[in-house]
Amino acid sequence: MSAAVQLLESTGDALREALARQDWAVIGELDRQCRQAVEAAMVEASRDETQLREHLQQLLELYRQLVSLCQEEQQRLASELVQAHHARQGAKVYQLFS
Repeated sequence: MSAAVQLLESTGDALREALARQDWAVIGELDRQCRQAVEAAMVEASRDETQLREHLQQLLELYRQLVSLCQEEQQRLASELVQAHHARQGAKVYQLFS
């Protein structure tokens, strides 16, 4: 296994762990590292094409999970913002009539 494919695998594993913890700061940094690892692996693609294809497919599935989780988190935060806005509006009305 080439160094680039190993880097791709280890970075994907670290990203998977950060995703499980929902550690968004680490996910952001690992995303950048994954992109660099993919670029490096593509340069060496001719040597370990089968292994590279496997790891890229695994990474693709991981990114599908990541996007899904991000969308869920976005919806959760949007709901919280709407609730906070309604609470603030309610407090303003209460202050007007008190």
